[in-house]
Amino acid sequence: MKGVRRHSFGFSLALWALVGPFCVTSAAAAEAALSIEPATWRVVKSESGPVNYYKVVSDGGSGFVRSRYVPPLKTVVLGWQTPEADRQRVKALKWTWRARVLPKGGDECRKGSGDSAAVVYVTWKRGLRYYTLKYVWASSGAKGSVCARKRNPFVAQDTVILEVGPPLDAWRTVELDLAREFRKHFAEGEPDAEVPDFVGIGIMSDGDQTASESSADFGTFVVVRR
Repeated sequence: MKGVRRHSFGFSLALWALVGPFCVTSAAAAEAALSIEPATWRVVKSESGPVNYYKVVSDGGSGFVRSRYVPPLKTVVLGWQTPEADRQRVKALKWTWRARVLPKGGDECRKGSGDSAAVVYVTWKRGLRYYTLKYVWASSGAKGSVCARKRNPFVAQDTVILEVGPPLDAWRTVELDLAREFRKHFAEGEPDAEVPDFVGIGIMSDGDQTASESSADFGTFVVVRR
């Protein structure tokens, strides 16, 4: 990767200091679900180039984040930080997304082609170690594949291909049981394994490795709490 990346996961290490705290009202804190407003996503500066290619779009009264990566821009990541009081309360994540332009030849499981129309990162933290799952809407590859595994004392990360190819401009919904996902990838499926604090979410579109345009819409994100 030229320039800014590759996320191994520097995004995790930098996000919480750079994104800053989020204010949650007492009424919102009492609710079981927390919706992430499109305007609250913030650029993760240490993992991003100087040009922010995301914008908030309104369509029929509903807002969402639209990305449009065009080469040779440097990759930009947007992040959202889980409020401190909720980091042990989060149990599930729901979101909607749709691919608009697929990077040509993008395949997260092939070296040198790791671009996707849409990426959602979810991250936990225990001590000094960050655990991240990178869910992608890819141009090619096998749906359900897990690849690009990284393990070291500070970072554990897997890439999961959730969607592949068209249809474009069609909203899809993803629902994740976060404890189940963590245990599956980082605790060998042990059903009683302790799950660390859920610290945040990132979103991204990129096309820098394949030098091609890439675009997606990131819709409703809902954090479900106990």
